[in-house]
Amino acid sequence: MGYFIMALKNYAVFTGRARRKEYWMFMLFYLIFSIVLAILDGVLGIGVLSLILSLGMFIPSISIAARRLHDTGRSGWWQLIALIPLVGAIILIVFLVQDSREDNEYGVNPKGIKAGVTV
Repeated sequence: MGYFIMALKNYAVFTGRARRKEYWMFMLFYLIFSIVLAILDGVLGIGVLSLILSLGMFIPSISIAARRLHDTGRSGWWQLIALIPLVGAIILIVFLVQDSREDNEYGVNPKGIKAGVTV
């Protein structure tokens, strides 16, 4: 849950890098909240709660995906590849699951930083 809260605090930060765990934990909690609210929408018959969640998470989702792509050495603009039907989403997922171990133009490797000491 800490990764989800941290992503919400950095909702409009499109610079820097996000570790693979940070991104996928954010997506996991987003999926859980979406399912719970979809069930509540179905039970209550209103259909608004999941829409509000989707609108509220739109910018944080884009920003954390941009930071995740920065960690793999790519620009955040690579998210637009998902607009290509079928293959684009698969390519984007492959980019998001890759790991970067070296420093790049977007910052130092977040895996190498532990308690203020660079490994």
